[in-house]
Amino acid sequence: MQRTKPPFRADHVGSFLRTAPIKSARAKREKGEITAGQLKAVEDAEIRKIIAEQEKCGLRLATDGEFRRSWWHFDFLCGLDGVEMKQIEHGIQFAGVQTKAERPDIIGRIGFSGHPMIEHFRFLAANTRATAKMTVPSPTLMHFRFGRASISRTLYPDLDEFFDDLGKTYAQAVKAFYDAGCRYLQFDDTIWAFLCSEKERAQSRQRGDNPDELPAKYARMINQALAAKPAEMTITTHVCRGNFRSTWISEGGYEPVAETLFAINYDGFFLEYDTERAGGFEPLRFVPKGDKQIVLGLVSSKIGALEDKDAIKRRIDEAAKYAAPEQLCLSPQCGFASTEEGNLLSEDEQWAKLRMIVELADEVWG
Repeated sequence: MQRTKPPFRADHVGSFLRTAPIKSARAKREKGEITAGQLKAVEDAEIRKIIAEQEKCGLRLATDGEFRRSWWHFDFLCGLDGVEMKQIEHGIQFAGVQTKAERPDIIGRIGFSGHPMIEHFRFLAANTRATAKMTVPSPTLMHFRFGRASISRTLYPDLDEFFDDLGKTYAQAVKAFYDAGCRYLQFDDTIWAFLCSEKERAQSRQRGDNPDELPAKYARMINQALAAKPAEMTITTHVCRGNFRSTWISEGGYEPVAETLFAINYDGFFLEYDTERAGGFEPLRFVPKGDKQIVLGLVSSKIGALEDKDAIKRRIDEAAKYAAPEQLCLSPQCGFASTEEGNLLSEDEQWAKLRMIVELADEVWG
């Protein structure tokens, strides 16, 4: 049976490959050759085009492709009170490649007094007939990557105060998006997958944290952010192992965090399952019975080649051994461009993947 509320049987994570006009306009803006208003006009026009493409594919949701962002996470985090972008010596290390050398820096107590992405959502909602979906990074991203060592002990002598401020800040963000008309919001989150990686756990210890304690702390913080969520608002999460120019960061199945993760008060979980890096479906046995949805990321956004439809159906059947079929949906394993650089596939290949996902959802769920 198809779903009339999100997440949908055929869904997607959020970001799309930046189009040539977007790339050109952003480059010109960086050089001071066009104004911020001229850049926005290009963004508006290109976002309308990708909204139309999503509707044409038969999707029941639409995002703005994150076309106004450079990063999937830093742009949002640096719009919070007490946070600004800082240039650093080295970028984030992916498999064989590094990102730009910048990160959010905490310069004051974290809070929420408005955000540019509220207006980004309003533009999206005003230009689609589908369900407008907004994506933001999970609050865990403000902590794990740089750890206790990056958080001023003058501002936050007790780390629990930091987590409490983050939870309250995100609760305010949820309300602001809701008040703007948002009924489908997603917290994108690499951290739960990192906590399944021995390499990432070791680096966490080096930064002064105890990775064994973090799942419970993060779950409490996220639930604080979701506590006042209105019943008609869907909030999902996407758990990612890193997505930059078709590379990744972490490896390891969900088993170490599954019981804690699936107990968080999300309405759905987008999970990467496109390669062996993600492990098996056995951790899905911890998904509570009911209406929580598991969106299986069985179609890769990192490569252009189309997957075999029968092979995807077999994997859905395999997942159904551990979670009820009516609790399963299908999507790409990640966005197509978590940063403005984008993954190594073409726009035509991107849209072909989404059309195939819509076809598969119709064939599997009716």
